[in-house]
Amino acid sequence: MSGILVLGGYGGFGGRLSRRLSQAGHEVVVAGRRLSEAKRFCADVPGCRPLVADRGDDLTAIFATERPALVVDAAGPFQRSDYRVPRACAALNIPYLDLADDRAFVSGIGTIHADVPIIAGASSVPALSGAAVRHLAAGMARVTAIEAAISASNRAAAGRSVATAILSSVGQPVPLWRGGRSTTGYGWQDMRREHFDLADGTSLGRRRVALADVPDLELLPKRVAGHPAVMFRAGTELGFQNIALWLASWPIRWFGGSLRPLARWLLPLQSLTATLGSDRSGMVVRVFGVADGRRVERRWTLVADKGDGPEIPTLAAAILAERIVAGACLPGPRDAGEELSLADFEPDFSRLAIRHETREIVQPEPLYRRVMGGEFDRLRPAVRTLHDVLRDGGASGRATVIRGRHPVARLIAATFGFPPAGEQALHVSFSERDGEEIWTRDFAGRRFRSRMTQRRQQLVEQFGPLRFRFALLREGGDLSMVMRGWSCFGVALPSALAPRAAARETEDAQGRFSFDVAITLPLIGLIVHYQGWLAPSNGPGGVSLSPDLGHVQVPDAPAC
Repeated sequence: MSGILVLGGYGGFGGRLSRRLSQAGHEVVVAGRRLSEAKRFCADVPGCRPLVADRGDDLTAIFATERPALVVDAAGPFQRSDYRVPRACAALNIPYLDLADDRAFVSGIGTIHADVPIIAGASSVPALSGAAVRHLAAGMARVTAIEAAISASNRAAAGRSVATAILSSVGQPVPLWRGGRSTTGYGWQDMRREHFDLADGTSLGRRRVALADVPDLELLPKRVAGHPAVMFRAGTELGFQNIALWLASWPIRWFGGSLRPLARWLLPLQSLTATLGSDRSGMVVRVFGVADGRRVERRWTLVADKGDGPEIPTLAAAILAERIVAGACLPGPRDAGEELSLADFEPDFSRLAIRHETREIVQPEPLYRRVMGGEFDRLRPAVRTLHDVLRDGGASGRATVIRGRHPVARLIAATFGFPPAGEQALHVSFSERDGEEIWTRDFAGRRFRSRMTQRRQQLVEQFGPLRFRFALLREGGDLSMVMRGWSCFGVALPSALAPRAAARETEDAQGRFSFDVAITLPLIGLIVHYQGWLAPSNGPGGVSLSPDLGHVQVPDAPAC
């Protein structure tokens, strides 16, 4: 065997990888569908030779003739792609590597039987993102949430495969593990502004990013201690481009279809704005959890200048290619999410205009503890555990609901979305941001939510324009909520007209969180009464998952 065969070796990312491998002294076979482009590329890059090969065809005969030391698939797009290329490599005992960022493709690579390394996802995700998560999670006893984002420079040259990947995901369902259960998001929604800042003052400002379907969403909840919620967002530098994709996502979500057929037009449209923006890209990974008894956010931020951002997706592949050719990788199929450490990337970062840093930010105490002070620590364990919310959480159980019969009571219950009468499954999702919490209660598909905040030593629960202030009182090891006032659109309302809420939380004989909430209204009577139990949610799929990623022994590079 000799040389490294790179499919798509003259494309946007493939060309960068081919140059990198050539500069490292490897013979590179630059393969692609268009021989003229392969020849043009090889004329400018020493150590390369062109070859016609279409990843959509059966390449077994070509691989058998060339017998490369390694095949790298940098062509894409990997959305809807089958495994014909890695299977052909496995059949011939030729190691395989790719730059795939498609969730299904990467997470399913383990179905291939191989006696040589077959590694998918040697790119920004999941290889670099996985290395960052392991770096941040080291020493954490529990991880509750992982959030990552990438913002690409507007001047970064993207190929047809990238355009196809972006448009294929717009408005499409994205399975998520969030709020302690499996749920669904939608591609290019959940938009927010992300900060890409370094301590020395370097900043990309606040850039818009939106939900992207990447392998990390599938892999990390099963690998990291605590089975954390995982969110990944991506975006372009120019805000109006992201907003346009966000707007386009809604009709796809509502009515179906796909923007994939429009991929051929995206690059010409992008060229019209090529002079706008900058040549700066960024990446941020946040891990929320508990370390040494403290609630913390650990954040890794990368900023790439001088147009070096597009080099980043090729770095993991170049590192792993060196190890595979040197015989330093164990055989077998796997994703690249656990192959490398951040230290492995550092030599390449230092040669490029790339800076990165890690910082730790202490997070606020749980909301209920800030309201109750030391009394919180004297509550029963199950009650304390449920209210120890950091960024994300969830609990599931059962509830019995009784509804008031008065017509006004029925109207109020319908307005607030209170559940129907009867015994039913219950799930409560918790979302925490900057010390505030949102509780979403799901009674067998009937959902209602409220926002929890602190006002002095009282808890404020908000339903739309209505706000209710509660004192949180400890009674033995139980917690009682006593209403102290209410308002609408910030205007205080008479206490005599206020709903009466009797709420008590305790721990049952099985050690589960137990609740009993009754809401009545003067002259009307009962609105709703629900009681039951909750227990913290298990991991994805309700199965026992891999051990603690950071707190238990986890090698930085287990296979390569």
